[in-house]
Amino acid sequence: MTVDHAVGHDTLRGIALKIVSVTVFVGMQTCIKVAGDVPAGQIVFFRSFFAIFPIIAFLAFKRELATAFTTKRPFNHIARGVVGVGAMGLGFFALTRLPLPEAITLNYAQPLLVVVFSSIFLGETIRIYRWSAVAVGLAGVLIISWPELTLLNSGEGLDDQEVLGVMAALIAAAISAVAMLLVRNLVQTEKTATIVLWFSSTASVLSLFTLPFGWQALTPMQAALLVFAGFCGGLGQILMTAAYRHAEASVVAPFEYTSMILGVVVGYLVFGDVTSLNTLVGGMIVVAAGIFIIWRERQLGLERTRTRTAAPPQG
Repeated sequence: MTVDHAVGHDTLRGIALKIVSVTVFVGMQTCIKVAGDVPAGQIVFFRSFFAIFPIIAFLAFKRELATAFTTKRPFNHIARGVVGVGAMGLGFFALTRLPLPEAITLNYAQPLLVVVFSSIFLGETIRIYRWSAVAVGLAGVLIISWPELTLLNSGEGLDDQEVLGVMAALIAAAISAVAMLLVRNLVQTEKTATIVLWFSSTASVLSLFTLPFGWQALTPMQAALLVFAGFCGGLGQILMTAAYRHAEASVVAPFEYTSMILGVVVGYLVFGDVTSLNTLVGGMIVVAAGIFIIWRERQLGLERTRTRTAAPPQG
C-alpha cells in the first residue's frame, strides 16, 4: 500500500508540474506573438539563449552548477536538441501566422502523438480505449485545421499565410512528440537541469546558423519581449522535464489541453482574437479525449490495486 501511495503521489506531482509548465509556456507564446513578425530562427535563439539564465539560477540554488554539463550521453542530448529546434522553429513560424488560440490548440496533436509514439518506440502498453481516445482526439485536430487546409484546393491557397501556419503547427506537433520521447529516455539517467541546459545550449548554437537567412533589427520592446519569452522558456522547460520524470509520458501528455482555456482568454484580451467555432468544437473533442485517457488510467490503477489486495498471500 505504501508503494502504491508513493506511485500515485508521484503521478499527481508529474501532472501538477505539467499544468504549471503549460501556463508558463502560454506566457512565453504570448510574448512571442506580441513581438510581431520576427524570423523563426531569431526567435529560437532568444528563446534558447535567455532560457539558460533561469536554468543556471536553478542549478546555483541546488548547488549543482559544477556538474551541470556532466553527461555520458552527449549525442543523445544533441539529438534531442536538433529535433527540439526543428519543432520550435516550426511552432514559432505558426505562432506568428495564426491566432493564439488556434496555434495553441493545434499543438494538441502533440500529446496524442506522444501516446502513439510511446507505443511504437518505447514499448509502453497502450490499450484499445486509449487508442480510441487518440483517434477521436486527432479527429478534433482535423476539425480545427480543416477550414484553413481546405484553402489548399483554391488557386490562392498556397499564398495564404494561415494555411502555412496550420501546416507548420501540425508538423511541429509531430516532431515535438518525438522530442518528448527523447526527454522521456534521457530522464532515466540524466538530471533534469542537465537535460534542459544541454537543450538550451544546443538550440542556441543551432539557431545561429539561421543568421544568413534574414535576421532583423529589433525594437527595444521586441527585444524585451523575446528576452522575457526566453526566461519563461527556461522555467517551463525545467518544469516540463521534471513532470516526465514523475509519470509516464502517455499519462502526463494529455494535460497539455489546459492551455486551451488560457489561449482563448489571452487571445481575446490581448489580441482581440475571437475563437472560431471549429477551434472550440475541435478543441473540446481533443480535451474530452485527454480526460478520457486520464479517467481510464485511473480506473485501471484502482483495478490493479484491488487485484493485488485480493490476491492470497504467497509462501
